[in-house]
Amino acid sequence: MGQLDWYLNVNLKVRHLRLLVAVYDFRNLRQVASNSYVTVPAVSKALGEIERALGVQLFERTASGLRPTAYGESVVRHARIVLSTLNQTAEEIKALQTGSTGKVYVGTSPIMVSTILPKALILLKQDAPHTNVEIRENRMRSLLQELQRAELDMIVGRLPSKSDTVGLQEQILVAPLTRLVTGPHHPLAGRTKVGWSDLKDFPWVLPPLGSLLREPIENTFARHGLPMPSNYIETLSSHLVRAYIQFNDAIALHTGDVLYPYADVGPIHVLPINLSLVTRPLGALWRGDKPLAPNAMLLLRCLEQACSTDVATYNAY
Repeated sequence: MGQLDWYLNVNLKVRHLRLLVAVYDFRNLRQVASNSYVTVPAVSKALGEIERALGVQLFERTASGLRPTAYGESVVRHARIVLSTLNQTAEEIKALQTGSTGKVYVGTSPIMVSTILPKALILLKQDAPHTNVEIRENRMRSLLQELQRAELDMIVGRLPSKSDTVGLQEQILVAPLTRLVTGPHHPLAGRTKVGWSDLKDFPWVLPPLGSLLREPIENTFARHGLPMPSNYIETLSSHLVRAYIQFNDAIALHTGDVLYPYADVGPIHVLPINLSLVTRPLGALWRGDKPLAPNAMLLLRCLEQACSTDVATYNAY
């Protein structure tokens, strides 16, 4: 066994992993020392010993602080996974001792928070009342980073492009229709036929730049020979969309209440126009190298059940 293998398998301790993660997060030895309740020389000595044992430099010392090298990025990424696994082990042991079944960490997007996820959580609590769930709402790019750092068990939302999910497992939940909507008093609300040329003079509510629906709607405007609107707001909040279009003549791209008829959630009118966006479906993502724990698998089954219950009703609307 070589020096590197021996150190990783025999001599590398959990406290070393925590130190490396802290150095990566703070990039400053003084802050690491303060948060670890040790001295700066002790932190510097420990970091130096780890680097010498591994035979590589993990952090570069710069005037503005510590900067991780490619070796440091790799080691810290794996350190986070190990620490996350140990934390999950501790939680599972405590859960067994207390009769609970653990905790699931889920990242999600606004589209799921107001629709599928609440129903799935109700189903989960009916089957396993002591399975607890922490929900973190964020943009997909940030959620993917948290998933890669093993800070999340799964992501639930509109699936990103295949190029962004390398090394991840995915489960398609539903491919909902995305529709154009207005308030009930919009000039186009009473018409039985609407063409794309009818849309160009109205204000819009658009998904923000970088969101998963922005490029598809831009491509759709181009396909119909129309420029992108110049009068618009940008949001992913279905609640803001519904409220905003009540007070003006805006047109919105709406997927927020994806599994519920619009009549059930407020005065919203669906325009009779074929949107035909090329988008990926809603689904769940998790790490390919880290199988879902039983409680996370149970939540996934509840998500599937919640989707199958209402999707027929929505698509028929």
